[in-house]
Amino acid sequence: MKKKNIVIIFGGKSAEHEVSINSSKNVFLSLDKNKFRPALVGIAKNGEWFLISEKDFLSIADRKTKKDFKKIGRKVVFLPAGRGKLYSLDDKKTILKADVVFPVLHGPFGEDGTVQGLLKIAEVPFVGPGILSAAVGMDKIAMKRMLREAGLPVGDFLGFGRNEKIIFEEAVKLLGLPFFVKPVSLGSSVGISKVKSKSDFKKALDLAFRFDSRVIIEKLIKGREIECSVMGNDNPVASAPGEVVPTHDFYSYEAKYLDENGAELHIPAKLPRKTEKKIRGLAVKAYQALCGDGMGRMDFFLTEDGKVFVNEINTIPGFTKISMYPKLFGASGIKYPELIEKLIRLGVERHKTESSLETSRI
Repeated sequence: MKKKNIVIIFGGKSAEHEVSINSSKNVFLSLDKNKFRPALVGIAKNGEWFLISEKDFLSIADRKTKKDFKKIGRKVVFLPAGRGKLYSLDDKKTILKADVVFPVLHGPFGEDGTVQGLLKIAEVPFVGPGILSAAVGMDKIAMKRMLREAGLPVGDFLGFGRNEKIIFEEAVKLLGLPFFVKPVSLGSSVGISKVKSKSDFKKALDLAFRFDSRVIIEKLIKGREIECSVMGNDNPVASAPGEVVPTHDFYSYEAKYLDENGAELHIPAKLPRKTEKKIRGLAVKAYQALCGDGMGRMDFFLTEDGKVFVNEINTIPGFTKISMYPKLFGASGIKYPELIEKLIRLGVERHKTESSLETSRI
C-alpha cells in the first residue's frame, strides 16, 4: 500500500500557539507510519509558514529548544489550485505534494475558517471543520445565536464591540453576578475573567479586548461541566460524555495546561442513562445546527434540577495527552490512532464530495 503524504500544521498566529504544538506532537506520534508519511509545517507567530524537520519539531514540542521557526525551517506556501503542492520560497521549487493536511491549530488564523479557506483554494483535502463550521464555531456570539435559533438551550449572554458602551449595572440586571467576560473569538480559556464585582469589570474588559475587538458577557450557570466529542460529516456520532471538575475557581488556561492538578476528569461521566442519552442527542443536534463537519467537542452545563445548557463547540479541540476529545472517544472504544485515521478519512471524503460539484454552467 502506497503511503500518503500528510502535512501536519501547527503553531499559528494565536495566543494558543503553544497548545497547538503540544496537540500536534500527539497527532504526529500516533500516526501509523506504515500508512502515512508526515511532513511538519509550523506557522510562526508572525504568520509565516516553515517546513520543519521531525527532529527539530520534537525538540520544540518537548520544550528542549525555543528556536525561531525561521532559523530551523524552509519558508513554504501551498499553491492555489496546486492540489496539495507545497512550494518552497527559499528553494523556488515544489517540495512535496500533500495527499491530506491536518491543521492542528487552535484559535484565530487557524480554527476560524481562515486556514480552511486557504486549503480549499489549494484544492487539498484537510482534516477537521470546513470554512463555515470553523468560522461559526470560533465566534461565540454567532454560535450562540445559531444554537438559540435552532431551539437549543443556551445561557443568557450579551455581545459588545470595542466602541460600544458597556454598562456594568445593565449587565448585572440582565445576567446577575458573578458573570464571565470573554474574547469572542478565542479558545483554551485565554482572556477569560470571572467578574464578581464592579472593580473586577474594567480589568476583565481590558484583558478580553487585548485578544479580540469584541467581547461576550455570559451568565454564570451553576452546574456540572460536561463534554461530549462528536465526529462525522453527514452522519455524525457522539462519544460517551465526560465531566470536568476544576480545582480552580473555573476551568482557566492555567487549570487546563499549566497545573497538572487543575481539574479532575471523569471519563465517562457518572450520569443516569437517561441524562447521558439526552446529552449525546443534544451534542449531535448542536453540532448539526452549527454546520459541523469533521469533528467538534460540544461543551454543556448540567444543573442540579437536570437542565442541560449548550455552552459551545470546539471545532479543533485539543489533542494533548490529557485532552478530552480523544479521551472521550477512547472511552467509547475508538483508540487514538484509529481516531486520527477516521478523521483523516472524513476529510478526504468531504473533499471528494466537494470536488464533484459543478463550478461552471458551460
